[in-house]
Amino acid sequence: MTVAAGCGGQNRTVRNAPVEPVFYGFRIVAEHPHLTSSYTQGLQYIDGEMWEGTGQYGESKLQRIDLESGSAEVIARLPDNEFGEGITVLGDRIYQLTWMNNTVHIYDRASGRLLKNIRYSGEGWGLTSDGEQLYMSNGSSRIFRIEPATFARKSAFTVTLRGEPLEFINELEWIDGRLWANIYTLDQIAVINPANGVVEGIIDLRGLLPESERTNRTDVLNGIARDSETGRIFVTGKYWSRIYEIEIFEK
Repeated sequence: MTVAAGCGGQNRTVRNAPVEPVFYGFRIVAEHPHLTSSYTQGLQYIDGEMWEGTGQYGESKLQRIDLESGSAEVIARLPDNEFGEGITVLGDRIYQLTWMNNTVHIYDRASGRLLKNIRYSGEGWGLTSDGEQLYMSNGSSRIFRIEPATFARKSAFTVTLRGEPLEFINELEWIDGRLWANIYTLDQIAVINPANGVVEGIIDLRGLLPESERTNRTDVLNGIARDSETGRIFVTGKYWSRIYEIEIFEK
C-alpha cells in the first residue's frame, strides 16, 4: 500500500494492485509405485530417502518408502485415536503432526525412536522447514512459523491469492525460498512467498493421475517432496497408485 498526494495537496491511500500468479503446467519425468493403502498426509525426500506420513484413524503411520518397489517400511504407528498429518525432517529429527489431537510427535531420524510429544493449539495439517525454522498450516489461510525445539509459534502470515485469503492450505514443502502448498480438494499447488504470503504461482496438476488409475477410494492430490541434491520434484495423492516425478513449465 502506498500514499500519494491528491488534489489540493491532500494525501490519499492507493492500494497496490493484487499480484496475478504465474500459471504452470507439468510434464511427467518418471513414475514410481505407491501403496494405495497409504492416505498420504506428508512427504519428504532427503539424503536419498523418501519419508511419508499417513492419516486416517487406525491407519496413521510414519514410514520410509522404497521408490523402486513402492514398498514401505513402517517406522512408527500412531495410536488408533490419532489422525496423522504432515511431516518434515529437520536435522536429526522427524516431526509428525496430528489433525485434532493437538500433538506433534518428534522422532530420532536414525533410529525411528519417539523422542517426545509436544502439545499445540488448534488443528495440524501441513509441515515443512527452511532448514532453520518450521512452517505449519492448519487448514485455514494462515501459516505459522514454529520454533523447532519447543514447537512454539513465533509468528504467522495469511496466504493471499489476488489479494484475497486462500483457505484450505494443506501439505507444505520448502523449495528455493518459496513454500509450495497443496490446496485441499484441488489438484493444484500454490507457490507462496513466505515474506508476504502472496501466491506467486499456481501449478495445475489436473489430469496427472489418469482415470484408469482411479478407484472409488482414490482421493485428492496431497504430498510434495523435493530432492535438494538434484532438484527432482515428487508429488502424489491420498490412496494414489503412483508417486510422480515432474517438471513444471510456465503456461
